[in-house]
Amino acid sequence: MKIIGHRGARGLAPENTVAGLKKAVGHHVDMIEFDVRVTHDAIPVLHHNAEVIDPNGNKYKINKYSYRELREHKPDLPRLKEALEAVGQQVPLYIEVKPREPVAPIVQVIKECIAQGMRPGHLSLASKDQKALLELHAALPDIQKIVIEPWSGVRARVRARQVGTNVVAMNQLWLWRGFIRAASRGERTLYAYTLNNPQKARRWAKYGLAGVITDYPDRFEDK
Repeated sequence: MKIIGHRGARGLAPENTVAGLKKAVGHHVDMIEFDVRVTHDAIPVLHHNAEVIDPNGNKYKINKYSYRELREHKPDLPRLKEALEAVGQQVPLYIEVKPREPVAPIVQVIKECIAQGMRPGHLSLASKDQKALLELHAALPDIQKIVIEPWSGVRARVRARQVGTNVVAMNQLWLWRGFIRAASRGERTLYAYTLNNPQKARRWAKYGLAGVITDYPDRFEDK
């Protein structure tokens, strides 16, 4: 069963930051997940929400401000390229493209990194947004796709078929052992998010769960 750091290692370091990615590496994860959005000046950055919030509670929509402006309010906001370079090829990366984000700037950065030596097999591209996932698949067909589907196994199968993948990530709140067993028999690779309970994860692994996306990768290390 793969242990996948959520937004780096969200429970141990600031999420979607270079520090968080390095913290996940330090806890020997099998993969690191992080979120990508695109600024007004077409720079892909790591951030979960659509807005950056400064220490005073002021909000700045990422797609309305330049990267330079956003960094004034969140100094540890990393560019996608910076994150890829920081991790390098130490750990495979699971890149979640948030819904309704423009895909072209993200594709450009990934192509540049591949041209500089990053292996396509080192990356996976994921989204809840099927339009974005189809665009990513058309532009980068050799990179593994992950369908993120909150609850519907039927919809997950349809979406996965459209992008030629067997990897699906689903909300752990909707999973149960019968579903997990059926999914593994269907030759699907099933990841659960966000799962911070090692005992539950190990029980589900017996039924075929392939990976857990967790805020606390330290809890899953062999003691």
